Amino acid sequence: MKRLDSLIQAVNLIDSIGSLAIQVSSLALDSRLVQKDGLFAATRGSNTDGHLFIDKAIELGASVILCEEISNPKDHVTYLIVENSAMALGHIASAFHNYPSENLKLVGVTGTNGKTSVSSMLYDCFRNLNHSCGLLSTIKYSINGVDTISTHTTPNSIRINELLAEMVEAGCEYAFMEVSSHALHQHRTTGLQFDGAIFTNITRDHLDYHSDFKEYLYTKKLLFDDLDSSAFALINKDDKNGKVVVQNSQATSYSYSLKSVSDFKTKIVEHDFDGMLLNINDSEVWLRLVGKFNAYNILAVYATAFLLGKEHLEIITALSAINSVDGRFQNIKESGITAIIDYAHTPDAVQNVLDTINAIRTTNEELITVIGCGGDRDKGKRPIMAKIACESSTKVILTSDNPRTEDANEIISDMMVGVEPIHFKKVLKITDREEAIKTAISLSNPGDIILVAGKGHETYQEINGVKHPFDDKDILTKNLKLLKE
Repeated sequence: MKRLDSLIQAVNLIDSIGSLAIQVSSLALDSRLVQKDGLFAATRGSNTDGHLFIDKAIELGASVILCEEISNPKDHVTYLIVENSAMALGHIASAFHNYPSENLKLVGVTGTNGKTSVSSMLYDCFRNLNHSCGLLSTIKYSINGVDTISTHTTPNSIRINELLAEMVEAGCEYAFMEVSSHALHQHRTTGLQFDGAIFTNITRDHLDYHSDFKEYLYTKKLLFDDLDSSAFALINKDDKNGKVVVQNSQATSYSYSLKSVSDFKTKIVEHDFDGMLLNINDSEVWLRLVGKFNAYNILAVYATAFLLGKEHLEIITALSAINSVDGRFQNIKESGITAIIDYAHTPDAVQNVLDTINAIRTTNEELITVIGCGGDRDKGKRPIMAKIACESSTKVILTSDNPRTEDANEIISDMMVGVEPIHFKKVLKITDREEAIKTAISLSNPGDIILVAGKGHETYQEINGVKHPFDDKDILTKNLKLLKE
């Protein structure tokens, strides 16, 4: 229980009705989760408006309502009227959980590609350095090796602070967190104190949510705008937008790069499908990671560890033990065939993973790409992704991804718009994703390479609101082994 007046010290109230001296038992965004003497936050979302559920929340025992407008206030209920409920809730959630972000070192990672890899590798790196730490990522939430399946790339502000409080209770010294553009736009990270922030890159994505690329970029920028002077801001210098995100930041800025002069730099010495040799600050380290994009990721991890006070050699040693993140250029070798699973679901990510494969392969083998696009998401990237796949592969199978509420065949038709006539003969359309993967295997010979792109770590396929069990890795492994029989 916490006194309400102690929770709202950082909140700019427009008005209030009722007592501010009452005790609050819990916080809820979902009216169905309201507890007796709890606070219900009525926020406005893209699909629903929490203000419609205020009466329901009161029926279930809410004694405090956080809202942007109110009509017909009820007796014995305290109302907090604010300009933005989501923003206010961030401050309240932080106070309710005793400001957990201030009791550990919190680093946020944002960008279109690389968020999951960088945050997960940071977690693994600092665990290898014998530190207690936590992770909030697309794949999982972790506290000192204890994992929970994640529900969102960045959860709501109540859940974030709950998890951070659990990390503090468990003795965590560091926490590494993916920060999505949706989370920033919806103020899920408001009230958190970040000790550092990382910008990996930005390319076309989420334009179904953001009005245009400029809005998408400036939403990412919010993370850096809120940093104070004691924090660091680390940017990928090879992305021209890096300087934009830090232009108004009070934090001390640092850069990393593979191509230009920067504070932190690396070079790929050699690579194959089993890993690569990097030179980082005149030290060579062999990593069980592949691709230029992973060189960027690992350099961001090195730079962050250095900025958090770790020594060069201990960082290099810790990095050498890091494995690839689930569903990120994860390879399976079976029956002479190399199969690669990757979460690539943006044009830039597809290009990166195909460029990596083509830089390693001899071109004497087939490169068969199985790829789809998600439904209810930016339609403009569909033809672009198909075009890239066709230009960089010897065979392409267009298939379903997570069609959600759309017709998978119509999504494939949208992708076909990007396929030039010269590539028609190399393209197959197989809507059923499992059949598409099986077909890719049947078309393969020893030495060939199969890329299955789009779903990565996901263990489901979402069709018309239902999540069906589906794991690219399991299907690939099972069917590749059948070739032996």
